Amino acid sequence: MINKKDAQLSLAFLTVSFIALFIGAIAGLLQSLVRGGVITLPLSIGYYQLLTAHGVLLALIFTTFFIIGFLYAGISRTMGKLYDVPRRSGWLGFVMMTFGTGLATVFILLNKATVLYTFYAPLQASPWFYVALVHVIVGSWLCAFSMWNQYYIWKRRTKSNLSPLFSYMAVMTMALWFIATLGVAATVILQFIPWSIGWVDKIDILISRTLFWYFGHPLVYFWLLPAYMCWYVVIPKIIGGKIFSDALARLAFVLFLLFSIPVGFHHQLLEPGISHNWKFLQVVLTFMVIVPSLMTAFSMFACFETAGRKKGAKGIFGWFKVLPWNDVRFFAPMVGMLIFIPAGAGGIINASHQLNQVIHNTLWVTGHFHLTVASTVALTFFGISYWLVPYLTGRTLTPLMNRLGIIQTIMWAAGMFFMSGAMHLVGLFGAPRRTAYTTYNDSPIATDWIPYQVSMAIGGTILFAAILLLIYIIGYLAFKAPKGVMEFPVGEVEEGAAKTPALLENWKVWVGICAVLILFAYTIPFWHMIEHAPPGSRGFKYW
Repeated sequence: MINKKDAQLSLAFLTVSFIALFIGAIAGLLQSLVRGGVITLPLSIGYYQLLTAHGVLLALIFTTFFIIGFLYAGISRTMGKLYDVPRRSGWLGFVMMTFGTGLATVFILLNKATVLYTFYAPLQASPWFYVALVHVIVGSWLCAFSMWNQYYIWKRRTKSNLSPLFSYMAVMTMALWFIATLGVAATVILQFIPWSIGWVDKIDILISRTLFWYFGHPLVYFWLLPAYMCWYVVIPKIIGGKIFSDALARLAFVLFLLFSIPVGFHHQLLEPGISHNWKFLQVVLTFMVIVPSLMTAFSMFACFETAGRKKGAKGIFGWFKVLPWNDVRFFAPMVGMLIFIPAGAGGIINASHQLNQVIHNTLWVTGHFHLTVASTVALTFFGISYWLVPYLTGRTLTPLMNRLGIIQTIMWAAGMFFMSGAMHLVGLFGAPRRTAYTTYNDSPIATDWIPYQVSMAIGGTILFAAILLLIYIIGYLAFKAPKGVMEFPVGEVEEGAAKTPALLENWKVWVGICAVLILFAYTIPFWHMIEHAPPGSRGFKYW
């Protein structure tokens, strides 16, 4: 049973995450209906205002708060209750992050920060929007420091050479987050805030975008790594199996740290001012991330087959049939895992220099984004919620809520099939992203996009209905479900698995190599940007 104080901290983060999910989902529904030409917004609400709210609240706030709440619960489960100093640091981080979230949301709703989730210059928001972002980032750093402090104290007191796998992964995830957010913190504090206040007249757009994408791509892996934690550590316990290899799991997380950060240029392949040679280098580093992804796939399906064989499954794919498909704790993450197959393939296309020319800034990219974070990650987070919320509140997952969770998962997958599938297809036909509904003066090409945009609206409506069902289930599990003891599933390592090398726990080595790769990938091109800086741009507001 989790310590009550630890449960309160985790629940605080999860509560804010689901509030952000609900508000962001409303913005997403309206956005999809406008883009599909189904409704027209009143003059007091702008399409791009909704687009900003949807992106910020779902891609940044929902994910970050949920991840931190999940990690605190898992660390408490695997290392014992949080020590006083880490817990206090966690609460301070929560207060800062929540204040920043509220401040940013207010200025988005006031239409003073309609700069989209990527907040590209020269679009300019209110200075308070950027101040809010700083609070969210710095608050998350306090949470990272508290988790590292918990890890350090635990290691010192237990004198153990090997930390619990979940806690190791949590420390690695927050290390990736901290290193990545240094870039976005630098551009917000040193560029956007002085520029938006009026202390400087112009901003260097290339440097601001480069610092953003230094953060923007590893952000994807900050979303994915907690999902991988569920797959590696939780799912084996749920299916009655064991973790295939502790060493392989830790090595995969090390490789994600090394190869997910120095790759931002693959988001800037069409950006002038960056040498093709440096773009090529970062594309190569991008493809290196495929290695730990394939390691994860191998490990998971080896775990599935081993568990199935132990249950008596016969034939090549007999093990597939004996998996617990009627258990939402497995079903939701597994659907997300399967969706990651086409999502990962789309990512290879996005990062390929030649293929990127075809789909750059089209709805294909938006469709890919919704397969990764809004499907693979979201479904895994939903599956976690169905057992984590009752675990934290001292309640149980009832058979009825389990069935409703399976229905919610199917609804989500169906809605995403319509929406993301249509986005991919119409993106190949040239439909741009980040635009409201328009026929471009009745252009025949744009007219042909309309059926796909209607399909997007249908998918968005199904997804919103799935969100409503999710909120009902979570509310019931938090306040109405029968009292009881819910398990936080933590798998054991397979007997006979190779011993985990102590080197994998040597943080100085891996953080040092990561720093070397970042310096190698960014120092010279960044120096060139400063040396050959353009005149800069003043701020623009089109709302």
